Amino acid sequence: MRTVQAYRFALDLTPVQERAVLAHAGAARVAYNWALARVKAVMDQRAAERTYGIPDELLTPSLFWSLPALRRAWNQAKAEVAPWWGEVSKEAFNTGLDALARGLRNWADSRTGRRAGRSVGFPRFKSRRRSVPSVRFTTGTVCVEADRMHVVLPRLGRLKLHESARKLARRLEAGTARILSATVRRDGGWWHVSFTVEVERTERAPAQPGSVVGVDVGIRHLAVLSTGELVENPRHLTCAQQRLRRLGRALSRKTGPDRRTGQRASNRWQRAAARLGRAHARVANLRRDGLHRLTTRLAATYGTVVVEDLNVAGMLRNRRLARHIADAGFAEIRRQLAYKTSWNGGRLVVADRWYPSSKTCSGCGAVKTKLALSEREYECQACGLVIDRDRNASLNLAALAAATAGSGPAAGRGANQKTRPRGQMAVKRQPGTASATQTGTVPPQGGTADRVLTKAH
Repeated sequence: MRTVQAYRFALDLTPVQERAVLAHAGAARVAYNWALARVKAVMDQRAAERTYGIPDELLTPSLFWSLPALRRAWNQAKAEVAPWWGEVSKEAFNTGLDALARGLRNWADSRTGRRAGRSVGFPRFKSRRRSVPSVRFTTGTVCVEADRMHVVLPRLGRLKLHESARKLARRLEAGTARILSATVRRDGGWWHVSFTVEVERTERAPAQPGSVVGVDVGIRHLAVLSTGELVENPRHLTCAQQRLRRLGRALSRKTGPDRRTGQRASNRWQRAAARLGRAHARVANLRRDGLHRLTTRLAATYGTVVVEDLNVAGMLRNRRLARHIADAGFAEIRRQLAYKTSWNGGRLVVADRWYPSSKTCSGCGAVKTKLALSEREYECQACGLVIDRDRNASLNLAALAAATAGSGPAAGRGANQKTRPRGQMAVKRQPGTASATQTGTVPPQGGTADRVLTKAH
């Protein structure tokens, strides 16, 4: 199976190398801002000419937003805009122009309805102090040296790694991987290099190919499995909250930058900001590591994994639970399971957002009209079953896999209406089977607002 994946390694740069990388990142920002200013000027000019009644064929020629068009415009003006352009790699300017081309395309697709999801705003100019330094190399010499502790990048030369790149080097030596691009980026005070690699992966099979597991994510427990396993929520952000507050107060007492007066930040403010950034980066790294361990274990063990399509953006509107929901990383769990199940030869079933996993009885299939968030135990009025609500939801998710067929990512279909009254509930089912109609759909559930509160556990 051929796939594209990334390998990310930390770098140990010397002061000279760090200045060179910052120069490349600054060149990318200059090209981005210049091209954006050019696009805005042409758009504003054409809009003003239309107000004068000028016909469209006589308007100022429009500037195409594709990467080749922006690159041609930049090559014609770079001698005047950036006379130092020969000091850095051409890939630096290509990085900024490519970022602008994608941003403009996403904005146009969002306005015309070709892009799903939340609306995308018009690209904004990048600040030297606020933007994250980054540069990508797609051509030239990009390789990992034989000692696996150094990488070679165009114009930057030989860079030392903070960790061994043996995992990537083994694939390159075996001929099962090919580097497509390399991106150098600064995150949390550390410099990292990320390789986009085309990999030929061997066919794998889960340890239990015929097994099904339902995964119900929440706050009290990060995940409750249908097997009865409870995965504790480490709450990394909550544990680091006291330290983050202390570092934030220390930062507020320093002399920071002021754009209104042109005041520059003091050295102590910059050091305090770096300490705060490293603390936040540690929290993000701990969360990422825990989620990778969980999703890798699930994908490598079970043949079918069933999760829910949660409205995480809506759940974050709950001001009492927003921080805990963001700290858990619900969307990241589903994203990682999506590609890891395909890598391991498994199947991912995504329950519809309207599927009432928490309101449905896992024993008889009866559906409750309402289920308050404070009710931590599910009590069925039809069969008398009393079970933990999270375990009940995971059992319903596992039963949903029987109603879906095929391989690869699948979606358990739901409905766009509220839960039906108890007198109109679906036909009762046997324990351990999915409550689905003959067309393969699952019983509907309450409205979106009710869904937000019900699943914020």
